[in-house]
Amino acid sequence: MSLPIDAVVALFVVLIVSLSVHEAAHAWTADRLGDPTARMLGRLTVNPVKHIDIIGTIVFPLLAIVSGLPILGWAKPVPVNPNNLREPRRDFAVVAIAGPVSNLLLAMLAAVVLKVMIAGGAGPSFSLMVVSRAVTTNVLLAVFNLLPVPPLDGGNVLAGIVPESAARVIDWLRPYGFIILYALILTGILGDVVYPIQQEISRWLV
Repeated sequence: MSLPIDAVVALFVVLIVSLSVHEAAHAWTADRLGDPTARMLGRLTVNPVKHIDIIGTIVFPLLAIVSGLPILGWAKPVPVNPNNLREPRRDFAVVAIAGPVSNLLLAMLAAVVLKVMIAGGAGPSFSLMVVSRAVTTNVLLAVFNLLPVPPLDGGNVLAGIVPESAARVIDWLRPYGFIILYALILTGILGDVVYPIQQEISRWLV
């Protein structure tokens, strides 16, 4: 079912901001751990202009939101040079998990704001819709990105904590990651895994 225009705008704005914070978290963490690549390329910012991928951040999400299909979107990945990191495997995993963690923090902040607005007697409004969407969208981004499938953040985290022999298998799977993800989406397995977790976390937060 397609959404009304105000809901489309609310969800799109939340998605743009959330993806920008997600990528900025990767950039900031990499910079703190010794790799200045993202900072030198101007990615150490929450300015959406620096992170937007026309197809992944605008076209695909808008088509999904307007048509009522599951949202599939992404921003430009933050470049990280593992050779600059002090402990390449460990630190690359830390950089990877920083994105989902930033989304969970945004979801927690939005949940607090939502509770304050409701306690203050706020009725249905665009602002309330935006804040509510901020909770569910950020939880969704965090859960989705933590799936242990390369090149998602979860795959990169897994590659950093398993033995090197297993990490090499994960790296071998990396070129096929999006094929695996699309297969999971088309078979409905992805939704069966991600959405119940997202809904449970969102309910707990709110």
